[in-house]
Amino acid sequence: MSKFRKAFRLLVGLVFARSPISSPPRVWLNPRSIATLLVHRPTAKMNDTEVERQIHQMVSFIKQEAEEKASEIRVEAEEEFNIEKLQMVEEERRRVKKEYERKESQAEGRKKIEFSTELNAMRLKILQSRDEAVQGMLADARADLEGVSDTPKYPEMLVGLILQSVQKLETDEAVVRCRECDVGKVKTAMAEAEGQTPGLKLHLDTHVNLPPPPGPTNGEGTSCIGGVHVISMDGKITCNNSLDDRLKVAFERNLPELREVVFGANQNAAK
Repeated sequence: MSKFRKAFRLLVGLVFARSPISSPPRVWLNPRSIATLLVHRPTAKMNDTEVERQIHQMVSFIKQEAEEKASEIRVEAEEEFNIEKLQMVEEERRRVKKEYERKESQAEGRKKIEFSTELNAMRLKILQSRDEAVQGMLADARADLEGVSDTPKYPEMLVGLILQSVQKLETDEAVVRCRECDVGKVKTAMAEAEGQTPGLKLHLDTHVNLPPPPGPTNGEGTSCIGGVHVISMDGKITCNNSLDDRLKVAFERNLPELREVVFGANQNAAK
């Protein structure tokens, strides 16, 4: 008998021996397997065939138990894996959805900002174009008034401008300032104004003149298209009654009406 067979025979004898031993080895078998083995308890003496059969039976039971345990572990592992996988998929789905919503919100915000920027730029261009058009109207009106000083009605206009200025100053003595080219016409107008208003005394400003009329000799400097400035004797109050000043005041006062006539009613203001 080989040493291998003797060892297994001893092992089987220890497991199935009827008399207890001082330190029995631990054999990890479930109750069902032990009950099955005890039904076929062998005798103390076993031949080689019996030993082989018992060993084969033990191996079969152990293998079966191992396979069942492995199957249980595999099933549990698959269930845990599936649960974990679903949780990870759901978590990733929520993360992707949240990230998509964040990027969509950012894109929407950028789109609104770009639209607002373009709209404001367009409005500024419209306002600039309208302002240029209105300033063009003012320049055209001033150009039309440049020839007024050469008309026969200009001296009469000077008289009216001087009297109006004196009334504004509420004085009976003042200084009249005019263009150098209008000195002769203004002297005549001053005399006529004094004749129309008893007690009125006017003085011509011989030190300072209004800017000259626009023309090639004046270049791009300041110019004046006519009229007068009437100044109080103490020099503290000046009534600017030149045609340029009157045009500017009329333009500013009637600018809303001019815009409405040219560009139509402001719909935003109406709302």
